[in-house]
Amino acid sequence: MNREEKNREIEALRADFSQANSALLVGFQGLTVEKDGQLRRELRKANLKYKVVKNTLAQRAAEGTPLEKVKDNFVGATAVALTKDDPVTMAKLLMRFAKENARFTFKAGIVEGRVIDVRDIEAIANLPTKEELISKLMFLINCQAQRLITALSGTARNLAFVIKQIGEKQGA
Repeated sequence: MNREEKNREIEALRADFSQANSALLVGFQGLTVEKDGQLRRELRKANLKYKVVKNTLAQRAAEGTPLEKVKDNFVGATAVALTKDDPVTMAKLLMRFAKENARFTFKAGIVEGRVIDVRDIEAIANLPTKEELISKLMFLINCQAQRLITALSGTARNLAFVIKQIGEKQGA
């Protein structure tokens, strides 16, 4: 790579790092091309970015971005998974892949702009996704509305029953 190509790569990485709300640095030493391709496809389906980076360029690109706090972790074979929106989905996918592939390791992480410990990645992966939380919230709202409707219709039903009994009693 000549100097111009390096500068273009640094600027492209800096743009990705600046836009990302959350990022996980991973090591992939010894991972097969087939497994790496499989991971890339899964991450692409989830709208996540995944890049294998050259450490010196990534360290320079991280300056002035949220990833500056973890730039010392760019050592060895390093890749970066980035997301703007959903760190939970990213953590779930990478954690599942790491459990299936022992050579895939976590180096560092940033979630919502804060540095997290590698052990916390599993805790994040166990959180419900945004869609699951919305579903649970909608269920709770709907459940309360159904209870209200049942209570209100019970009063009308009881009134109709009482009127019917009075009518039967007076008709007899």
